Amino acid sequence: MSGKLYNVGKVVNTHGIRGEVKVVSQTDFPEERFGKGSRLVLTEPQNGDAELRVQVESARLHKNVYIVKFKGYDNINEILPYKGWLLKVSDEERKPLDEGEYYYEQIIGCRVVTDEGEELGTIGEILAPGANHVWVVERPKGKPVLLPVIDDVILDVDVEAKQVRVHIMEGLID
Repeated sequence: MSGKLYNVGKVVNTHGIRGEVKVVSQTDFPEERFGKGSRLVLTEPQNGDAELRVQVESARLHKNVYIVKFKGYDNINEILPYKGWLLKVSDEERKPLDEGEYYYEQIIGCRVVTDEGEELGTIGEILAPGANHVWVVERPKGKPVLLPVIDDVILDVDVEAKQVRVHIMEGLID
């Protein structure tokens, strides 16, 4: 298969007997990724060798998981072998983002530098606790810094150079 694949979810279980699966979302854009007609790739999690292209027939959010039905899979026995598999999207299916929006893999691993030139560390993970995302900066020494992704804090993101320039507001660092 050509092109890079990006994780968007994981099939954690079957749902009912009509071929639906429970999917834990791992994407910023679940409405788009699991929307009717969306084309995804199921990949076997151990070595990723086995792949299966699927198309979403329907999906709905239910208790923090998506109940997804793929075209052509109409009973539990047809879909059961894919329990535990990862759902991915190919490069061609990803739409360009608006300015100021980024994919997780563009941000994780970025060096973080303050507007005063001090190097803080590297972004290790992204949290989505509420109104805005939080970027977790792993520091060589000391506790991680939690940066709220707001205009007052995130000044510049250079995905090519893998660097983020930030303004540290009072109280962000212990």
